Amino acid sequence: MEIKLLKIAKTQPELLEIRCHEITGEIREIVTFVKTRQGQLTGVQEGRQFEVPVPDVCYIEAVDNKVFLYTQKQVYETRQKLYELEELLKEKYFLRVSKSMLLNLLKVRSIKPALNGRFLAVLFGGEEIIISRKYVPELKAALKGGAE
Repeated sequence: MEIKLLKIAKTQPELLEIRCHEITGEIREIVTFVKTRQGQLTGVQEGRQFEVPVPDVCYIEAVDNKVFLYTQKQVYETRQKLYELEELLKEKYFLRVSKSMLLNLLKVRSIKPALNGRFLAVLFGGEEIIISRKYVPELKAALKGGAE
C-alpha cells in the first residue's frame, strides 16, 4: 500500500481520501482510527471552560442531573445531556453500559463476567466500571465489530 501526504494551504479544508480495491478489515480499522481521533467536548472545571479531546475521555457519567467527562487524570462537568452525547459519540467507540454511563471502549484493558449477569470493565488506568446486564448484549455486539 502506497501512502502519499500532501501539505495544503490553511485556507483549504483538510481531506483524507482512501483509494482501495476492496474495503477490508484493515481499511475499516484505519477509518475507525481516524474517526476516533476527531472531535472535542466542552467541559467545565472550577468555573473555567476546557476543550477536552474525545479520545482522552474514558467514560461519561450522569450523577444528580449533572453530566461529567472523566479522563485518566481530570473530571469535567458538561452541559450536554447523556443521551445527546450518546448520539454524538456512537461512531467513536462509546457505548452505553448503564442507565447513567457511556464507556469509551478504546480505554478498556479487559472485560470479565461479574455477578448477576453483569460484566466488569477494567480501564487502562486501573479503574473498574460495572456494565449492567441490560447492556451486555450491546457490548458483545460492539466487541464482535457491530459498533461502527
